[in-house]
Formats: sequence, C-alpha cells, structure tokens
Amino acid sequence: MEQSLLGRVSSATRSCCSYSTLKTWLPILSWLPGYQLKWLQLDLLAGLTVGLTTIPQALAYAEVAGLPVQYGLYSAFMGGFIYTLLGTSKDVTLGPTAIMSLLCFSVVGGQPHRAALLALLSGLIQAAMALLRLGFLLDFISFPVIKGFTCAAAVTIGFSQVKNILGLQGIPHQFFLVVYYTFSRVPEARLGDVLLGLTCLFLLIMLMVMKMKMNPGSDDLPQSVCSIVARRLCWTVATMRNALVVMAASILAFSLDTRGYHVFTITGETTSGLPPFQPPPTTDTTANGTAVSFVEIVKGFGGGLAVIPLMGLLESIAIAKAFASLNNYRINANQELLAIGVTNIMGSFVSAYPVTGSFGRTAVNSQTGVCTPAGGIIMGSIVLVSLRFLMPAFYYIPKASLAAVIICAVAPMCDLRVLAKMWRISKPDLLPFGVTFLVSFWEVQYGIIGGVATSGALLLYNMARPQIKVSDHGTLVMELGSGLSFPAAEHLSHVIHTKALQVSPPRSVVLDCRHVSVVDYSVVSELRDLLGQFKLKDQTLVFSGLRLSVLEVLLAADLQGFKYTDSVEAALQKELPE
Repeated sequence: MEQSLLGRVSSATRSCCSYSTLKTWLPILSWLPGYQLKWLQLDLLAGLTVGLTTIPQALAYAEVAGLPVQYGLYSAFMGGFIYTLLGTSKDVTLGPTAIMSLLCFSVVGGQPHRAALLALLSGLIQAAMALLRLGFLLDFISFPVIKGFTCAAAVTIGFSQVKNILGLQGIPHQFFLVVYYTFSRVPEARLGDVLLGLTCLFLLIMLMVMKMKMNPGSDDLPQSVCSIVARRLCWTVATMRNALVVMAASILAFSLDTRGYHVFTITGETTSGLPPFQPPPTTDTTANGTAVSFVEIVKGFGGGLAVIPLMGLLESIAIAKAFASLNNYRINANQELLAIGVTNIMGSFVSAYPVTGSFGRTAVNSQTGVCTPAGGIIMGSIVLVSLRFLMPAFYYIPKASLAAVIICAVAPMCDLRVLAKMWRISKPDLLPFGVTFLVSFWEVQYGIIGGVATSGALLLYNMARPQIKVSDHGTLVMELGSGLSFPAAEHLSHVIHTKALQVSPPRSVVLDCRHVSVVDYSVVSELRDLLGQFKLKDQTLVFSGLRLSVLEVLLAADLQGFKYTDSVEAALQKELPE
C-alpha cells in the first residue's frame, strides 16, 4: 500500500517536472529548438522597426503619466525580453501605452517611486490571477464599458496635449481645469510651438495615410519589382513616422538653439544611462519630510490597484487574441496573464511604471512580418542602447512634437460610430457606455468601476425580469424567454397571478420551460405556493418541455399537484401524467 502511494506521488512529481510541463510555463522551449535562419532576418527587421516606433512613443507616454521622459524608456524594454520567454503570441509587444499611462497618472499623480511600486503590486496581482486561473474575471468588463473608457481616455489624453502644442506651462492636470485654463490662456500661446506642433500633426497624418495606401500586401496596386520596392520603402518610412518626425523636430530645435534662437519648448535635462536594478521603495517621504508607510501608500492607490491590473490584462489579451485570429494561431490566455504579470514585476526593479500590450506597436510588428517573439529582444536592445548612449540628444526634443505623436496615437481610439451600432443592436448598452464615458472625465478608475457596476445592474435586472410571452389557446401558454433563477421567481409569480388567477374566471396555465436549465430553492418554494393557489381556484398549472435535470429536481421536491408534459401541444390536449 505504501509502495503504491509512493509510486503515485513519484509519478505525479515526474509529471509536474516533465519537459512538456516546462514548455507550458516557458513557451520559448516550443519554438526555439525549431528556429530557422530565414526567420532571423524578419525578426531583426521587425524588432528594429518596432524599436524605432517605441522610443518616441515611450517618451511621449511618460509625459501622459506625469513622469520625466526617461521613465517611458525604463518601462519600454523589459517587456521585450520577458515576453520572448513567456509569451504565446509572436506579434504582441508589451510596453507603455496611452491608457495605462493615463491610469498611472490618475493613481500616483506623477510620482516615480510610487509608479514603480504600483507596477510591482500590479504585476503580483496579475501573476497571482494567472496561477489561480482567474482570467474569467475579465469577462465581467463588458464591451460598452471598454469603449466608453477608451473614448474618454482618447479625449482626455488628446486634449491634455493641446497645452504642449500651444507651448503653455503650468496647466493643471484635472480634465475640466485643463479645458478651462487651455482656452483661457490661448493668447499666451508661443508661435514657434504652435507652428511646429501643427506641422508635425500634418506630417504624421500624411504619413499615416501613405502607409494605408502603400501597404505591401495590397492587391490593387501595380506588382512590378520597382513598384514593390518603392511601396515597401514608403511603407517602412511611414511605419517609422513617429521616430522620423521627432528626430527632424529635434534637429531643427538643436540648430536654432545653438544659434541663440530659443523658439520651442524643449524636453530639457534627462537622466542619462541605464536605470539601477533595485526593488522599488516601499516607503516614501513627502515634500515637508513626513514619512509615508507602505500601508498608507497602498491605501492611496485605492481602486486603482484593482483597475490597473484588470485593464492591463484586458488590453493585452484582447490584442493577443485579435492578432492570433488574424494570423491563424492560438494563444494561452492564462500564460499571457503570467507574461504581463512577470513583466510588471521585473519592470518595477528598473523604475518602470505599469505596462500592457500596445495595439499600435503590435500591428507594426505583425505587418513587418515578425516570425517569433524573438523580435522583442531586438526592440528591447534598441531601447537599452538609446538609454545608454542617446539620452543627451533627447534634451532637444520639442514637447510639441511629442504632443503631436500622442494625439495621432490616441485619435483612432475615439470611435463614436460604435454608438450607432449599440443603438441598433442593444439600446440598454448605451447606459454603461455613457456612465463610463462621463465619469472617466472626473476620475478614470471611477469611470471603469461605475461602468462595470452599471453593466452588472443591467445583467441582474435581465435575470430578475425574464421575458414572458403569453398566448391564449383556451388555456394560457406562458413561454419563458430565458433561464429561471431566484431573482425572477417573484416576477414570474406576479405575472401568473395577474394574467391567470386574478381574472374572472380564473385560467389554467401551461408554463413552457424549454429555456430553463436550472432551478434553485427559491424558485421551487415559489412554485409550491403557485400550485397551491391554482388548486384553490380549481385550475391547473402544467409544466412543459422540462429538461431532465430540472425535472429531477422538481420531482424530488414532491410538489403537490405537479404535472408536466413533453410539449405545449400535449399539455393543451390534456395528456398530463400524474
């Protein structure tokens, strides 16, 4: 007996430590042994392209997060290395995004140490969710809530950058104050910043349009060798538009500044070199020297400590699923949770703030033809090189050019055409969309929480008020349009009393239960009372179309006067087994 038990334990241990189990936790072991040399060229090209796209975006998103620009780069490289080991999508790139930057600012208010601690705690929550298989919690964040949040985030982020286009300083960060002070201080706008910002916006839009027109995969353009090469070149230039526009603006600013013309508002001094590898501080000190404990910091995070991990997971997994479907492969959702969780944990040791999957950079990665997640190593290496050697050059980056990059990045997120679709398909979905959209202008995390609560209330209402179709065939037939659970028991009883028992003369009822898959004690108790009422009125309540599992429960409840048939037609013909 003991030997048999030891044998089973030994077998279970070998199974847990097997190579197949290891490949489940380290997906790199699945594709690395079969890596082909021809893939290397495409992975290098994709990594280079995404890296040059990441640098200006990371600098710009740090501005959204209220942090010095180098913190955007601190947050941009770790995801490339970690995801190569743990990710299950060849296309996804992890790093700073507009939404996560806005959420981070709303929670930590631009404090770098607390942003890194937020990344650590978010990563621990995400990794724990992956290990406990809690990814299903994301299902409770409905599409209208997501769209309401992304539309509000796009408006908030985009308008917050108008001040940099105008060259204004000292504008508050709260959205309504941003709107008020930006409009009231328009006369103070700096002409140089306005001209540069509008020029950068124009160039970025033109290059974006050119990229769509010159997509190498298009079939409606000439296919000669020269045209293919030209289209590929134009598409590559358009793909790297952010880096090219920011670089050109920086060269212009440097040229004018060295001649004594301080025309633009520039980024200014940045910290050079790689960030130190150390855990984020768990305590803090206020400006007046007051010590803030770890517990007080966590309390200060409030609901953001739940919203940020969930939104990070939601955004990343949605992107991974979209590109997996596009490119005909499958992902492991829980493994994706683990990848982003570990990325945030390790990123916090290099002063990163919370990151997630980036739709724009993932699209660039996919369209460039990346073959494996190894492209992330190239992207991360480029960011590290820029941190080590190029930080002095970032001194001359005009803030107006970064603002233009952000505005062009978030503008497609504000797609209000979805309102028309919701109106046509399901008008109640407009309510959680509207709550999320409007409340997000006050506090982003409260907007998401409010939207989820509204969606939950609508879901509960639909459970409590199932559709009941009533038809008269001499005997009333009531068809339940959905399942039957305890919130709906009272409503069903009210409808039956109103339509059948409180009329003169009373009517018998056939209850069509084809859509009822489960009943609980509250429902059984309510049905017992109804059967008693029908007996007092000398009428009959008949159940039809019961599923076997439901029928077994009702029979076990020993309901007095319980009658059932296989179909409504049989019930109307009085074929009723006792």
